[in-house]
Amino acid sequence: MLREQFDGIHPPHIFEMPVSVAYLESLPYDGHRYEVIDGEIFIEEFPLIAHQRVIGNLATGLSNHIECEQGEVIPQVGITLDEYTCIVPDVIYISHERLKNLIGEDGLIHGAPELVIEVISPTGVNQHRDRIVKPKIYAHHGVSEFWLADIQRRTIEIYRLTDARLHLHATLMENDNLTTPLLPDFSCAVSKIFAR
Repeated sequence: MLREQFDGIHPPHIFEMPVSVAYLESLPYDGHRYEVIDGEIFIEEFPLIAHQRVIGNLATGLSNHIECEQGEVIPQVGITLDEYTCIVPDVIYISHERLKNLIGEDGLIHGAPELVIEVISPTGVNQHRDRIVKPKIYAHHGVSEFWLADIQRRTIEIYRLTDARLHLHATLMENDNLTTPLLPDFSCAVSKIFAR
């Protein structure tokens, strides 16, 4: 099956579905950033400054509260989950123990980090993918915790893995503090994450 339109954007290539991660990596760079989810290819939109600001605040907040020997907070890195799925989350936390077993020679992470964070922009065309599609994929591959930061609502939804599914644990508002059992010493005011 051929597909040449997705997410409302026309890509510069026509792809035969399903698309493998290896096939996508074999293509010449064309200035676009792609994700492959279960063999379906998606083009990433250019992020707004508010989106990047929240990513920076989350990455900085987490990095300031973890010990160097615990792990790493990495924004916008490719993670390959299987032959037909490679995703670029907005922020991840991965322990050193897990990272040493999952980092490949290509510089990508081949497997699930403990924590994945996606940021939803007000005008984002990726909202359905970030809210519905990606959490299912992350759960299937064993991500322990998933945060969804909503710029418009100024909320953070916390999902935790239970019975092979990511279930909504809490929706945090600006006057709440963000914590996680993955990093017992971490605490950050939600208001700081959405600060300008």
